[in-house]
Amino acid sequence: MHPEKLIKIAIESMSRAYAPYSQYKVGAALLCADGTVFSGCNIENGAFSPSICAERTAFAKAVSEGYRDFTAIAVCGGKDGVISGIFPPCGVCRQVMREFCKDDFLIYMIDKEGHYETRTLKEILPDSFSL
Repeated sequence: MHPEKLIKIAIESMSRAYAPYSQYKVGAALLCADGTVFSGCNIENGAFSPSICAERTAFAKAVSEGYRDFTAIAVCGGKDGVISGIFPPCGVCRQVMREFCKDDFLIYMIDKEGHYETRTLKEILPDSFSL
């Protein structure tokens, strides 16, 4: 799948975010090896620790449906749902990616002009532990 299609799904997913506390809406689109795509958005909670990032929402949806083989994810975000710059995955999301993905898993991060940067999981989480 072309990155632009994955990016479009991630941008659409931002609109479904529930972010009443931070006002920062994040969308993600996770590409499985067979071409299936799972979208995700951030879901905040007043207690903060139960909040879940867009990337982990997409992974939870995919894993709960039996998918375990992933190739790429697109991530975008910004205050009030307006993309304001690169939104790299947080540390917790990077570790979740590490649990299910290989070093060459691609992360597309969209900027406010609609361009994207591409990193591999190995680049954003060097020297990580996995089984």
